[in-house]
Amino acid sequence: MIRSLFTAATGMHAQQLNVDVIANNLANVNTTGYKRGRADFQDLLYQTLRNPGSPSAEGAQIPSGIQVGLGVKSVAVQKLFTQGDFTNTNNPLDLVIEGDGFFQVTRPDGTIAYTRAGAFKTDSDGRVVTSDGYSLEPAITIPSDATQITVGSDGRVTVLQSGNTTPVEVGTIEIARFVNAAGLMSMGKNLYIQTNSSGQPVTGTPGTEGRGTLSQGFLEMSNVNVVEELANLIVAQRAFEMNSKAVQASDEMLQTSSSLKR
Repeated sequence: MIRSLFTAATGMHAQQLNVDVIANNLANVNTTGYKRGRADFQDLLYQTLRNPGSPSAEGAQIPSGIQVGLGVKSVAVQKLFTQGDFTNTNNPLDLVIEGDGFFQVTRPDGTIAYTRAGAFKTDSDGRVVTSDGYSLEPAITIPSDATQITVGSDGRVTVLQSGNTTPVEVGTIEIARFVNAAGLMSMGKNLYIQTNSSGQPVTGTPGTEGRGTLSQGFLEMSNVNVVEELANLIVAQRAFEMNSKAVQASDEMLQTSSSLKR
C-alpha cells in the first residue's frame, strides 16, 4: 500500500484538531478571563532507507541519506496566558489582575480552583462568590448594611456601613501564582485546577513576589485575537484540503497500478 495514503491521513486528522481548537477560541471571544489555546504538532517516525554518512560503493560518503517521514501527530493544546484587554464596568465587585496570578475559589467538593475571571457577586449571606456560587478563597463576607465597597490594589477589602464614616476592613483577597501556568487543567466555567505539571500554587498578597495587582471596577476580557484566529482558520482549512488531495492522488495511483495488465 502507498505510504503517502496514511501519511496524508495523519495530516487531515491533525488539521481537524487544529480547527477544533480555533473554533473553541472563536466561540469564547467574549468570555471573561478566557485564555486562547494553541495546538502544537510534531512529525512522526522516519523510515530510514539509507543512513546519512554511509559509505558508497566507490568509497565516498553519502552526504544526506534517504529518510521518509510518516506524518504528523498532535502533542499539546497549550493555553496562552497573555493579558487580555480590560473593560470598565464600574461594578465594585468586578476585579482584574494586572499581571500574573489567579483568583482562588472553593468548589462544592471543597477543592480549590483558580480563575482569571473576576466577575464576582454576593450571595444571600453576603459572601463574595462567582457566577456559579463558588466562594472566593479566603472567604470574604460583605455586611448587609454596606453602602460602599473598596478593593485596594493589594487586595484589602474595606466597606462603609450605614451611619458610619470610618471604613471597616472585612478581608484580604489573595491570589496564586504557578511555576507553569500552562500546565493547569481547564475544567470549564472559567476554572482551572492544579496538576503535577503546573506545580504547587504560591499564594499571597497581590503585588508581592511577582504577583499582579488588583484593579476594581474592571473585567479582563478574552485574549483571543479574532483576525489572527480567522487567518489561522484559513491556513488550517487549506492544509486539510491539501492533505485530502494527497489522499486522492494516492488513491488514483493505486487505481492505476491495479488496472495494469500483462
